[in-house]
Amino acid sequence: MKTRFIERRWLPAFVGTVLIAALVGIPSVACAAEPAADALSAGDIDPGQSRIYVHVGKRRLGHEHGVEGKVKSGHLVLDASADAGEIVFDMKSFKADTDAARKYVGLEGTTDADEQKDVTATMTGKGVLNVAGHPTATFSVESSERLPADTKDGQPQYELVGEFLLRCNKHPLKIVAVTVESKDGRLQLTGDFTIKQTEYGIKPYSTFGGIVAVKDELKIYGDLWVQR
Repeated sequence: MKTRFIERRWLPAFVGTVLIAALVGIPSVACAAEPAADALSAGDIDPGQSRIYVHVGKRRLGHEHGVEGKVKSGHLVLDASADAGEIVFDMKSFKADTDAARKYVGLEGTTDADEQKDVTATMTGKGVLNVAGHPTATFSVESSERLPADTKDGQPQYELVGEFLLRCNKHPLKIVAVTVESKDGRLQLTGDFTIKQTEYGIKPYSTFGGIVAVKDELKIYGDLWVQR
């Protein structure tokens, strides 16, 4: 009888304590699941792993090239309607016809070291990119709004809108369908856009009276890794 009496007195108090704890929100010891990529704001771009690839098309008897470059610094915020960040390109790091670049832009074969060096010197020289006078290019991202449709694999896609500054020339730039995927605690952003060299004060390379030349239009691919 005494035991039952104690139980009747203790049980209501215990239940009341549990209810109060639930209402006031005592922290749970359970581990939170990793949020999905589309629920995250991005952060600083990792220059060590992020890469830029450029496909240079040909005219007449010219040659197609793949170019690889690095990001100097950057920061991005996903699903922002304003002040979404910036990406600074390290133009001095750009190299022509690396194996990785040719593969990424869909070109077959390889290029020997001497030709890579010659093409890179022409590309980074005063007549084209002039990296000595313009060591960086910058994409100032004004907005990064999510698109209604995801990829076939269910990954979210975003539209980046802003201005691209190259060789002291600035023009509006829109990158549609940037795919965002969460990997190993970071975000991988991939997308592409096109620009015309002449819009940025660059005369497309040509020689032999234009018989050997490259196209004005460049297709640029971004493979960016962002620390959350």
